Order: sequence, then structure tokens, then C-alpha cells
Amino acid sequence: PRPAVGGAREEGVVTNTEFLVAETGPQRDEFLRIGLIGRALAGDVTRELYADFLAQAYYHVRHTVPLLMAVGARLPGRLRWLQEPVVHYIDEEAGHDEWILGDLAALGADAEAVRAGTPSVQTEAMVAYAYDFIARRSAVGFFGMVHVLEGTSSALALAAADSIQRSLGLPDRAMTYLRTHGRLDRQHVGDFAAIVDRLDRAEDLPWIVECARSVYWHYGNIFRSLGQSPAGGEPARRCA
Repeated sequence: PRPAVGGAREEGVVTNTEFLVAETGPQRDEFLRIGLIGRALAGDVTRELYADFLAQAYYHVRHTVPLLMAVGARLPGRLRWLQEPVVHYIDEEAGHDEWILGDLAALGADAEAVRAGTPSVQTEAMVAYAYDFIARRSAVGFFGMVHVLEGTSSALALAAADSIQRSLGLPDRAMTYLRTHGRLDRQHVGDFAAIVDRLDRAEDLPWIVECARSVYWHYGNIFRSLGQSPAGGEPARRCA
């Protein structure tokens, strides 16, 4: 497909968002084939595995606001209109890392040990990739990471939360991140499309596509590594 890059839609021309979804479809399909994704949707996970997921989520979610701040600082003048949406994202995302620590505590894990711990190599690699992409490649390209994390969350988080809670008999206070974040990300998907579809320079969209493809791979590696004793995950697995 050929993207509209912010212009009027013509026959045979798709929106920027449609182009992004199409161009990253193989990477999304590969991510969804990860065994743990299907297991989570079926409720086939242990408390320890859920705690490990939360620990690694904490280690990348705590970087969301700093990453968005880095994006705002590096936007070129022609994209100054993006500053307002970035500020909105920052307001919406602030504090989500603390939700995760609260979920860990409700689960019986040592939340403070996770706070003081270190991420798995896979989580560290995804975060480092995002910072490097913003600093060395393209600030607007970071929206590729937004596309992956919010898209997968809006599609999977709420269903996975229901299955995991039912299977493990967990209290609502142990599901705050998946439930609240899942609901917010469903709202954010529309906001994201409005931002991407407004981009009117052909050079911006390929950066978003490239970042999204790579983040699908990095994010998938985090799921593939869960339960393999990552450096920061050990305290989180001490569940009651």
C-alpha cells in the first residue's frame, strides 16, 4: 500500500496508520505466536511467572516518561505541533510504574527489591534501543514503540488480566497495571492514529515503521525470557 502521508485520501491510498499496520504485520504476527502470550490469554501461568512479567514491565515502564521527554526535546521545528500530544502522553503515563509495584506487593512479591533491582538483558536492550533511536535516528520514530506497546496492550491486556486473575484467584489490587493500562491504551490507539495520520513528510513514516518492527522483536524477547531468572526478576518470584 501507498500511504497518504497527511494528505487527502485518494483511491488506492491508505492512511499512515493503515500503512504502518500493514508494514509491521509480519512482526506483529510473530509476536502473537509466542507461546507465553497464548498461555496468558488462557490463564495458564503461575504466580511466579506473572510476578516476573510485572517486574520486567516495571523496568521498562519507568522509562516511558523520560523517553517521551527526550522525544519532546528533539523534535524538529516543523513538528512542534507534536509537543502538545507528547505532553498529554506524559501526563497520562506518569505513575504507571508505581501501579506495577503495588500489584507486586498485592501478589506477595518483594516490590521494593524489584524497585532496587535490575532488568533482564532483554528488557535493558529494548529500553536502550529506544533511547538510541531517539538520540541517533529519529525522535518521531519513537512512535513506532508507542504503536507496539499500546497496540498489544489494547488488544491483549484486559483479556489476559481476566484469565490470569480467574486462574490464580488474585485480588483486584494485583491486577491494576494490566486492567487500567489496558483501558487507557484502548483510548490511546485513537489518539495515536490521529498523530500519525497528521504527519505530512514522507521521511517520517519509515522511521516509525523501522522502530516498530524492531520493538516487536525486542518486546517479544522479553516474553520469551520470562521465567529464566533475569537479573532483576529474582526478588519478584518470592511470592506468598
